[in-house]
Amino acid sequence: MDQWLQTPPGALLNDWTLGRLDQFVVDAFGFHAVQLGLPGLDGLRANRMPHRWLFDDEWPGAQVCGSRTGERAVALVCDFDALPLPSDSIDLVLLPHTLELSHDPHQALREVARVLRPEGRVVVVGFNPASLWGLRQRCGRLRRGLGFGRASTLFMPRAGDFIGYWRLRDWLRLLALEPERGQFGVYRPPFLSRQWLERFDWIEALGERWWPVLGAVYVLVAVKRVRGMRLIGLPRRAKACSGAGAMVAARRHAQRHHAVEVQEDA
Repeated sequence: MDQWLQTPPGALLNDWTLGRLDQFVVDAFGFHAVQLGLPGLDGLRANRMPHRWLFDDEWPGAQVCGSRTGERAVALVCDFDALPLPSDSIDLVLLPHTLELSHDPHQALREVARVLRPEGRVVVVGFNPASLWGLRQRCGRLRRGLGFGRASTLFMPRAGDFIGYWRLRDWLRLLALEPERGQFGVYRPPFLSRQWLERFDWIEALGERWWPVLGAVYVLVAVKRVRGMRLIGLPRRAKACSGAGAMVAARRHAQRHHAVEVQEDA
């Protein structure tokens, strides 16, 4: 994936993704942010949390995004389907094509839901299979499966399987991760040449307006919602309100009883 990001289509996709991530993570507040995988993309550069780390699942790719605390940030090499982190400890998790390259994307997403704090956010970047880029990739895989073009390379990275946007939303909801916002991008045809990609720059505005869900890549943000949470002080307040209501009812009853006695005396 890192090598593919150096190609003209990969660089175009990388620039769009970084621009959207800068918008989506800049307002995420907390203390701890983690990016899982893809060292070639610094998706946490715009985030303002004091501790920001990059975790990777391969030793050669382990790098450090940096920290604002003045101390040296620590990069961790681990399996994403078994994160060595305590539960409810991370405020923001970034998954740049991590689920697509994971051996078990369901388990990796469950681990993300486990380590996220309540109201924490997860940002997922993925390729859209329902796009021109996804169509070309499927055609290339079909040709290779039929025995044609084995020596030729695919348009996009060979490893990993694309996960649809709506399918991913269903996965998130099952883990109490409520989708908050999402966006598609890169609508131009899948050309290998930088020159041809630049010639079709005008189609981006049309794609965002007329077929917004057919972009080659998407970014999806979800929030961890903990159902059944009770705010501190509410039971006491409810009890106080019920006690005040009882006092008002008793006072009104006494007033009515006094009025009846006055009428009987009269």
